Amino acid sequence: MPEELKHFIFNCIQSFLLGVIQGITEFLPISSTAHLKVIPYFLGWSDPGVSISASLQLGSAIAIVFYFRNDLVLIINSFPGLIIKRNLINDDNSRLLTYIIVASIPILVVGLVIKLFWNDFSTSFFRGFNSIAIVSIVMAIFLAIAEKYFSGKKLFKDIKLRDIILLGLSQTLAIFPGVSRSGVTLTSALFSGIERKTAARLSFLVGIPAISISGFVELFSLFYTSSLIDFFPIIIGIISSFFSSIIAIDFLLKFLAKYNTLIFVYYRLAFGVVIFTTLYF
Repeated sequence: MPEELKHFIFNCIQSFLLGVIQGITEFLPISSTAHLKVIPYFLGWSDPGVSISASLQLGSAIAIVFYFRNDLVLIINSFPGLIIKRNLINDDNSRLLTYIIVASIPILVVGLVIKLFWNDFSTSFFRGFNSIAIVSIVMAIFLAIAEKYFSGKKLFKDIKLRDIILLGLSQTLAIFPGVSRSGVTLTSALFSGIERKTAARLSFLVGIPAISISGFVELFSLFYTSSLIDFFPIIIGIISSFFSSIIAIDFLLKFLAKYNTLIFVYYRLAFGVVIFTTLYF
């Protein structure tokens, strides 16, 4: 078998597996970017990098849209009412649309600033293994505190705009690997007293703009800088990310309807410890 063909097949398999990792870890509160950096290291693969990792998120974004398609149709249809009738208070769909927009502004601004002015972010300390381990452990502690002392029974109708502003600000931390976008927004929602399943659903929906825009930007960047044969494996990764994301979304919503988040706390603590152990022992 020619070396070029072997390399192409390996890239396709690698992208498929990275897509599965992305899909599962994007929605479980354990950090997709951290796992996309750490797991390849343990497998002896090269770091996929920021561009490929962000591109794979596109599969996750499409999965959210597909899974919540009925909700999103209602949300989109509420847009004229939000602008013309200003019926935010009386319409849950327009309220949710407002929440998605408000929560997305901080992370889009921070992401743009980093993209324009922090050129060496991909090689900075914050994408290193030490940072990932520390952040994973710290965020596990915050999730445990939120779960034990603040988790409440607020339903969607009880959510205030200040809860969404806090959620949006906390979402900016997801720029750093190890934080977990779903994890930090879920933690923020729990701190606000929102019940778990509602918190998870809100976390998924407010993530659509940030995940989609980041994914499209990096995908187009790769498209214009890669050959067709190099770009094809990325498409495979996006497809596997889509299907694994569907499974992860469905699992987490059903899981949080019955159980608390402590299993993810334990996992994140163990994840951080394993990284430290590998680096220093």
